[in-house]
Amino acid sequence: MTDLPAPRLLDQFGRVGRDLRVSVTDRCNLRCTYCMPAEGLDWLPKPEMLTDDELVRLVAVMVGLGVTQVRLTGGEPLLRRSLVDVVRRVASLHPRPRIAMTTNGIGLDRLAAPLAAAGLDRVNVSLDTIDPEHFSRLTRRDRFNDVVAGLKAAADAGLSPVKVNAVAMRGVNDTDVPDLLRWCLDRGYDLRFIEQMPLDAQHAWDRSRMVSQAEVLERLGTRFRLTPVPERGSAPAELFLVDGGPATVGVIASVSAPFCGSCDRVRLTADGQLRNCLFARREVDLRGPLRAGASDDDLAELVVAEMWAKKPGHGIDRPDFEQPQRPMSAIGG
Repeated sequence: MTDLPAPRLLDQFGRVGRDLRVSVTDRCNLRCTYCMPAEGLDWLPKPEMLTDDELVRLVAVMVGLGVTQVRLTGGEPLLRRSLVDVVRRVASLHPRPRIAMTTNGIGLDRLAAPLAAAGLDRVNVSLDTIDPEHFSRLTRRDRFNDVVAGLKAAADAGLSPVKVNAVAMRGVNDTDVPDLLRWCLDRGYDLRFIEQMPLDAQHAWDRSRMVSQAEVLERLGTRFRLTPVPERGSAPAELFLVDGGPATVGVIASVSAPFCGSCDRVRLTADGQLRNCLFARREVDLRGPLRAGASDDDLAELVVAEMWAKKPGHGIDRPDFEQPQRPMSAIGG
């Protein structure tokens, strides 16, 4: 990548924002128990959502401030009907950012090829278990085969490396951990386990139910030889070679071993609110100024100021920690 702008998304602790997470919708077609209630949530009214033009313009402002990767998230991003066109327009920005997407995989079997042709570079697919019964219990939907089909389509479309994101839940799918890794290795997918975070809509997160990084590694160690990969950089996952490599497995230990000191992420919600941290208690409205006629420079000043105010860490272990009002599905992962 050439002609990169000088980074301007700096904070007081020397971190530089390079990775923009953009929620394109808060809607989802699953009801994962660790994310939302069975009846779903009150979705954002359409007038409050960013239009395609607004979304792409804000991404362009961020790219001008030094963002080099754009990750499209949700909710479930595949539910945005204009997603392929959004990807195409983001891919046409200069300098062109890397474009990734996090999805539950439902519908990816139809859209993987068009998204790849539009400019999507790679994809992360959420899959917590390869046991269809456990999948249905976790997601409250019988869509396991659809996710499997989506993963295959992503690989066939060249959206590599195809990554799988998994959350282990105590007493639900924690015994499935080694089987999931074996399944991913056999298909050439990169598996990343993510510790359950306090971002559920019910605000019922209980640390004692969270399966920690240490527990995940212990379970994997019964079947595989794991060797730590020393270089991590700003990546959220700590990687381990599996049986000597080259395949790896990762663990994102946001709770038990936070990596806030190297965080390079910034988030834009589907209704145009800027968040400098996943766990931020405040947001900065970009949609209002944008619709009121703000220039790109005006919007950039708002972004730069909010990034400078980023806290040193999420503070989950602090006694005064408060869970964000918005759940993960409304923030974007």
